[in-house]
Amino acid sequence: MKTKFQGGSQPATPASSAATVAKPAVVLLSGGLDSATVLALAREQGFACHCLSLDYGQRHGAELQAAARVAEALGATAHRVLKLDLGQLGGSALTDSSIAVPIAGVQPGIPVTYVPARNTIMLSLALAWAEVLGAQNIFVGVNAVDYSGYPDCRPEFIHAFERLANLATKAAVEGRPLKLHAPLIAMSKAQIIASGARLGVDYAITVSCYQADAQGRACGVCDSCRLRSEGFAAAGVADPTRYADGN
Repeated sequence: MKTKFQGGSQPATPASSAATVAKPAVVLLSGGLDSATVLALAREQGFACHCLSLDYGQRHGAELQAAARVAEALGATAHRVLKLDLGQLGGSALTDSSIAVPIAGVQPGIPVTYVPARNTIMLSLALAWAEVLGAQNIFVGVNAVDYSGYPDCRPEFIHAFERLANLATKAAVEGRPLKLHAPLIAMSKAQIIASGARLGVDYAITVSCYQADAQGRACGVCDSCRLRSEGFAAAGVADPTRYADGN
């Protein structure tokens, strides 16, 4: 799948770009606001983006449908969905329907929407594909400012995984080290939205809600919905989110 970068200005490229083959990168793409912004930023830097999504047994498939839309709209070179049912292990409100998604607002501590080892697993799969592609760059949309307290969204985790990747791979041992990019990690949700708006990201095609319905409409009350809504308000950008109650 190849499409042109759509919406807003075209990514800036050097004058010699026509004679240069874009470097491949693997981008973890959930279909949400953050990962869509990361894809746009990677495209702006001139990478040929190979997007990877994971069907991990999450509550709904709407975000995977959103990931496909985002990959096409933002000109990904390829998009693959790998199936790995973490729901068989349980332990999270996102993979176990018997655990209720919190709707009382962001609380201190690590919430039950944390999926054990999810980012470690996703990055490991991205790393494997990067080796196959000969890519030395992986992009991930983790954020340590406006987030739900997940331990695998912290800078310490990103730095540690990058070190692991450069110890554990044939590519790195042979002199082709990997760089793990987390460009949103120190940004507020408002800053993330402003960055995406500058690049023409259509946030209406993204899905962030933890319990979206089959049409991708958001509940408006889970932590992810609250953070997203507050981010649009703080950025002064109209919120294009479709809500199940019509508001």
